[in-house]
Amino acid sequence: MIKNKKLITAVLAIVGLVAIVFFAFSLNNSKTQSVEADQKASKVVSKNTKKAAKAKPSPKKDLDEWKHPSESKDYPDLSKYPDAYIQVSIADQKVYIKDGKDTLYTMKAATGEKDSPTPKGTFHIQNRGDSFYNTESKEGANYWTSFKDWGVYLFHSVPTDKDGKYVESEAHKLGQRSSHGCVRLTIPDAKWINTSVPEGMKVIVE
Repeated sequence: MIKNKKLITAVLAIVGLVAIVFFAFSLNNSKTQSVEADQKASKVVSKNTKKAAKAKPSPKKDLDEWKHPSESKDYPDLSKYPDAYIQVSIADQKVYIKDGKDTLYTMKAATGEKDSPTPKGTFHIQNRGDSFYNTESKEGANYWTSFKDWGVYLFHSVPTDKDGKYVESEAHKLGQRSSHGCVRLTIPDAKWINTSVPEGMKVIVE
């Protein structure tokens, strides 16, 4: 009987020791997993922080861009560039003042819509005027300069209404095909072409 009691006591001691070891192992393993999880979370946060730091905010379009020259630099002095010409890129929605392969100045533009496209080809500067208003399209513009059909296809400012006021909803469309076939420009860009580009200058629309 005493032997049995000793045996039972020994077994209980062993079971208790195993339980203690198992509990200690489980606790340690839980802490390890918690640390690893914290480290992974820290890495994720770190990566997201780096991505956020690298991400640049999308530039906001300047809603008043139609009131200003397209570039901050001065317009070119065409007296120094006797072979200069104008290149209109429908794909880029830009007007380039070129001298050979060199671009002297770049202007934001809006060419004709698909159902009233700006004609492609090689033309030349023709007549010009201060302003006009078309009763059919119910739009006008300032500083117009013709490059085809003597007053039909023009460089001009963003549109005006019948009272001569600029139509801001249309002015904000620089950079997209939105005209009736003419080439819309900012007010200062249109004025510069109107007052500075000589008659006969080559115009390439492509």
